Amino acid sequence: MKGGTLQINWHDTKPVLTLDFHPISGLLATGGADYDIKIWLINSGEKQKKIPTASYQNSLSYHGSAVNILRFSPCGEQLASGADGGELIIWKLHTTETGQAWKVLKNLSFHRKDVLDLQWSTDGAFLLSGSVDNSCIIWDVNKGSVLQILDAHFHYVQGVAWDPLSKYVASISSDRTCRIYANRPTKSKGVEKMNYVCQHVITKAGQHSTDDSKSAKNHLFHDETLPSFFRRLAWSPDGSFLLVPAGSYKISSTSESINSAYLFSRKDLSRPALQLPGASKPVVAVRFCPLAFNLRESNSAGFFKLPYRLVFAIATLNSLYIYDTESVPPIAILAGLHYAAITDIAWSKNARYLALSSQDGYCTLVEFENDELGMPISLSGNKVSKDENKSPLLTKSEDMIIEASTNDKLVTAETKEADKRKTEAETKDNKTAINGSIAAESRLIEPERNEAESRKAEDGKRTTNDSSDTAESRPMDLDRNEVDNRKIETEKIQGKQAQSASSRSTAIQNKPAKRRITPMAIDP
Repeated sequence: MKGGTLQINWHDTKPVLTLDFHPISGLLATGGADYDIKIWLINSGEKQKKIPTASYQNSLSYHGSAVNILRFSPCGEQLASGADGGELIIWKLHTTETGQAWKVLKNLSFHRKDVLDLQWSTDGAFLLSGSVDNSCIIWDVNKGSVLQILDAHFHYVQGVAWDPLSKYVASISSDRTCRIYANRPTKSKGVEKMNYVCQHVITKAGQHSTDDSKSAKNHLFHDETLPSFFRRLAWSPDGSFLLVPAGSYKISSTSESINSAYLFSRKDLSRPALQLPGASKPVVAVRFCPLAFNLRESNSAGFFKLPYRLVFAIATLNSLYIYDTESVPPIAILAGLHYAAITDIAWSKNARYLALSSQDGYCTLVEFENDELGMPISLSGNKVSKDENKSPLLTKSEDMIIEASTNDKLVTAETKEADKRKTEAETKDNKTAINGSIAAESRLIEPERNEAESRKAEDGKRTTNDSSDTAESRPMDLDRNEVDNRKIETEKIQGKQAQSASSRSTAIQNKPAKRRITPMAIDP
C-alpha cells in the first residue's frame, strides 16, 4: 500500500468538501468551496514504486455555491451533486465527437437550505438527500419530483444512507439522533408506492450508578458543537451492517466520553451491535469497500460470522482507520494526513484506490497492490436474506445492553458498569514519514471485555412516546455563519506547507494509540 497527499491545485486552494469514483471509468470527481466539480484521471504509481498521481481532465461548472456532496449513480450514467442554498443537480454523461461530457439534466428544487449529503438507490431510480433545513427528501430521479419528505429531525441532517436491499434508509443529524426508516409500501389504484416510516430512533444509553434506583442517561452521538458539517454514514455492500459515525460514548457516568463509530446489525437496527472506540478525534465519515474478499484464515477471535471479508474505512477529523470483518484491530491506521478536517472518503469500484478530501484544500490517494486486501469474490449470491433472522455477529458481550423501541419512539439503553474497568493510556509520538509513501502495518489491539450481570427485561416498562422524543432532543442554535469555518485560511496552510514541503507526504501511524482501542459487541 502506497499513498500520499497530492500537492496539486485541486480547487484553487479552497476546501475540498467531497469526492467519489466513477464506477466504470474509475475517474475521480471532487467538489469544493470554489463552486466547481472537477474530474481527475488517477495514474498508478505501482511500476515506479511511487504514490499514485492525478491528472486534471475537465470541470463541471454550474453551482453558485460550495459543493458539499457528489455521488455517481450505480450505472455511472448520472452524477448527483448538492451544494449550499439547497442546490441539487443531476448531471448526465453524453457522448460527443471529442469524447464524453457531463451536462446538466435536472435541477431538483425543494430543499430550502444547504444540501450536505445524498445517496442513490441501488437501481439508480431514486435519490436520498439530507439538508440543513432538517429534512431528508426521497426523489424520483426520472420525474425530477419529490416522492417523500422525512422531516422528523430537529436539527441539521448531516448524513444519509440507502439500504442496498432497498428496505431501509437511515439518517443522522446534529440533534444527536440516528433514525432508521423502513419501507412500508402503500397501494393506490392498484399501483404500489414507496412509503418510508420511521421505525427506530437511536439516541441515548444509560449507565447504572452505585444506587440501582438511579441511572444516568447519556447521548450516543455528538451534539452540534462537532467541528464538522458532515456525518457520513454507510451501509455495507451486502446490506448486513449499517456503520454510523459521530459516536460519543461513556462507559460510566463518571468516565470521559469516547469518540467512536457504531456498527448496527441488520437483524436489530434498534441498537448498536458493536462499538469501535479509541479515536482521539470525532469520527466524521465512514465508507465500505464495494468489494468482498475471501476469508484469509479461521479467526474465532473476530466479532463477525460471515463467509467473506468486508473492508471499511473510518475517518476522524485528522486520521483514517481501515478495518475488516475478520480481525479485531484495524488493518491500517493513517495519521498526519492533513492540516484541516477530513471531509469525505471514496473507494474505487475495483478497490484499487482509496481517496480522502480535506478542508485544507488537498486530497490523499492510497493505492493497494494486487490482492493486497484479499481475493475479491462476488456478493451476488451472498446478500443477506430479507427475512433478517440470522445475525452476522458472532461474539457476545454484555458491556452495553440497549432497550429498543419502535414506531418512532426513543431508543434508551441501560449499561451496567463493568467491575474495575480501566482504560490504559499509552502514548508514543514517533510518526514516521516515508518519503511520500505509506508502508502500512497492522496494529494489534488487546480486546478487554469484562462480564456484566445479565439484564432482567421488564416488558411492561419499555414504552416511550413521541412527545418524550421532542422533550429529550436538545434545542440547538448553530449559527450558519460557521460555514465560513470551512473556508480555510490559505495563508496559514501555505505557510505550514512552505516550512515542511518535503514532509507533506502521508505518514502511517505504526504506534500504540493514546487510548487502547477496545471494541465492544452487544448480544442482540
